Amino acid sequence: MSYQIISDGSCDLGEARAAELGVRVVPFYVSFDGETYQKEIEEVAVRDFYQEMVDRPDCFPKTSMPSVQDYLDVFEQCVAEGKDILCLCITTKFSGSYNSAMNAKQMLLEAHPDARVEVLDTMVNTVLQGLLVREAARMQQAGWTFEDTLSRIREMIPTGRIIFTVASFDYLVHGGRIGKVMGAAVKSLNIKPLIILKEGEIFPAGIYRNRKKGKQTLLDLCRKHFEKSGENPDDYVFNVGYGYDKEEGMEFQKQFLDSMAAYSGVKDAELFQIGATIGVHTGPHPIGLTFIKKAF
Repeated sequence: MSYQIISDGSCDLGEARAAELGVRVVPFYVSFDGETYQKEIEEVAVRDFYQEMVDRPDCFPKTSMPSVQDYLDVFEQCVAEGKDILCLCITTKFSGSYNSAMNAKQMLLEAHPDARVEVLDTMVNTVLQGLLVREAARMQQAGWTFEDTLSRIREMIPTGRIIFTVASFDYLVHGGRIGKVMGAAVKSLNIKPLIILKEGEIFPAGIYRNRKKGKQTLLDLCRKHFEKSGENPDDYVFNVGYGYDKEEGMEFQKQFLDSMAAYSGVKDAELFQIGATIGVHTGPHPIGLTFIKKAF
């Protein structure tokens, strides 16, 4: 039996890339007034989301996870098409999307007890989640079985990293990702954070004042990761994530590939736009890189 790969909107694949991969995406919701919520991409474009934050710097948008019914609708369509379901959700440390999917799974099995549904907490998010989903689709397209794809994804998850920075602590403070006291202190000193996501959580990786130097430090952190682990970067797949400023993203993509040329054979890192699900925490100007071990 064939299987359908599903992910939530945190994966930031975008409509065209998701369609090319054959992945179904269950979107998050975004709100600027705390009352009216719209589906990301389907009802509010990512670019419009960032433009609103740029135009209204005092506005702190919110997101809401996909509902149980949102997942159930997609699951039922897959079952009607005779497909097994592999659902890859954002880390539970950031969202309850996984719980919505699990509840939908239980409801589906009550009506279709023979359906096969695997819901996985990927322990990642945003453009790293997109890399993982893309590798899952690559396995599927290569003819891997449902079981082998699921097993390989579980092996890959611990290898994933996001190394990034933002232009302001304000959104991280407002979203509860760092404490208000720390946020006030670093704001008064005009310093910015360097952050690493691993094992489903974010950790501080340093601070900087000059954004140009901050981006160089991101590249240095990537190099040091592979020096410390002893692993070959050529066994990994990479991408670069940006928010509002695509031009900055493209410049950093080139800078990243130039850096990688000094210690690897890596020649490609796809450019992804970070979506609203994570953008509410990063603000309009995140920039960073991600990597995860290749499926094969």
